Amino acid sequence: MKNFFVLIYITSLLFATNAIAQHQEIAEKPTVWKEKSNEKIDSTSILNAFKNGNFSGHFRYFFMGTNNESGLSDYFANALGGGVKFETAQFHNFQFGVSGYYIYNIGSSDFSKKDPITNLSNRYEVALFDLQNASSKGNLSRLEELYLKYNFKKSTITLGKQLLNTSFINLQDGRMRPTEVDGIWIDFNEIKKTKINIGYLYGISPRSTMKYFRIGESIGIYPAGVNPDGTKSDYAGNLDSNGVYIIGIQNESVSNLKTLLWNQYAENLFNSALFQMDYNYPLHHNSKLLLGFQTIYQNALNEGGNIDPRKTYFQKNGSSQTFGGRLGWKTKAIEWTLNYNRITSKGRYLMPREWGRDPFYTFMPRERNEGFGDVAAIMTKIQYTNPKKTFKSHLAVGYFDLPDVKNVALNKYSLPSYWQTNADLRYEFQGLLKGFDAQLLYVHKFNAGETYDNKNYIFNKTNMSNINFILNFNF
Repeated sequence: MKNFFVLIYITSLLFATNAIAQHQEIAEKPTVWKEKSNEKIDSTSILNAFKNGNFSGHFRYFFMGTNNESGLSDYFANALGGGVKFETAQFHNFQFGVSGYYIYNIGSSDFSKKDPITNLSNRYEVALFDLQNASSKGNLSRLEELYLKYNFKKSTITLGKQLLNTSFINLQDGRMRPTEVDGIWIDFNEIKKTKINIGYLYGISPRSTMKYFRIGESIGIYPAGVNPDGTKSDYAGNLDSNGVYIIGIQNESVSNLKTLLWNQYAENLFNSALFQMDYNYPLHHNSKLLLGFQTIYQNALNEGGNIDPRKTYFQKNGSSQTFGGRLGWKTKAIEWTLNYNRITSKGRYLMPREWGRDPFYTFMPRERNEGFGDVAAIMTKIQYTNPKKTFKSHLAVGYFDLPDVKNVALNKYSLPSYWQTNADLRYEFQGLLKGFDAQLLYVHKFNAGETYDNKNYIFNKTNMSNINFILNFNF
């Protein structure tokens, strides 16, 4: 297995490329399809709106492999997928859009087999396919977008199934397909240097699933960990919520300063509020000093989803607080940052993993700090981008000090403290191969906490490496 990883690594270096749709930053608009902008202002009929619409296509090959500590099970997966999106031209400012995707398993480990020592299941590779049917070797189809959009001036209102990137609900696109949402979303851009988003979401299709779920039933599809008293969390299928209400305000009125405010009200579950400021201070020689601050506060709503404490998501009267900072330096080619995040001991920071990835400055692909309290994390990252912006690489190293694995009140997933290193290479082809891009991501996690000689605290958590090679083609 290790020799196979080395072969993939060498091959990837020969063909390495820039997957913009892979691990997309949550501050960016979704670019999964890279669709062309429709320059036609308005069509004279519905028929013309369809005839003048745009088709976009996306094909992806994804190899992933995990090498666990000696004696524990290793896994690999090969996935191939493709899909199309169609969006009409405008007709009286309205547009209709639809997209779908197909995924093939072209050679992978048997994910239905558990590790014989820990009796635990595969964690990473199965997410390239359908988490709810791990034993399936068949092909998977997925309806993704199905929406009606109204355009007015610089703003839009979109109703239906769509892609969304917010601080709390986002693409989390590190697998074959991203998370999608169902609801109404307003993107308001009529105030100078200010962007306002307002939304009501009543459905979510988490990545690694094949259908849409109501808000309550979408939570618990991924592993749920344990309750604060140590009993197994039993909220899957037992949560009641009418939807998620979101408002976001981004303002750049002050020169070089971006201020961000998000509030997410998950009805009958919990409320989360984020405040963030990022300042770029110009220096000599076309460089900038980067400064950032972020804080998040959460609190339970009613009983947190269920009157039974064993079946609720956010414990009644529960709350959490996080804060973080960033210091960095940036030129046209190089960006270096030193990042810090602290989740206080007030309570667990909770955000359904089915909805999106952590918004923290210290976030690193392939692990999260959701589900923990009393966390101190520090991460440094250096990134290089070539002048033509066709090649990008970064190296990141982070240390994450978590509560003891037996401190179940603040450690939902029994994850020990760890060091993590990520090496990421991306390249976007030009010329004959224009439309292709690829990514090579290598992750290694080192254990830094007490595991009490229990491999359950090690398997798929620490003392492991994960390698990914992704090849995309967009047209």
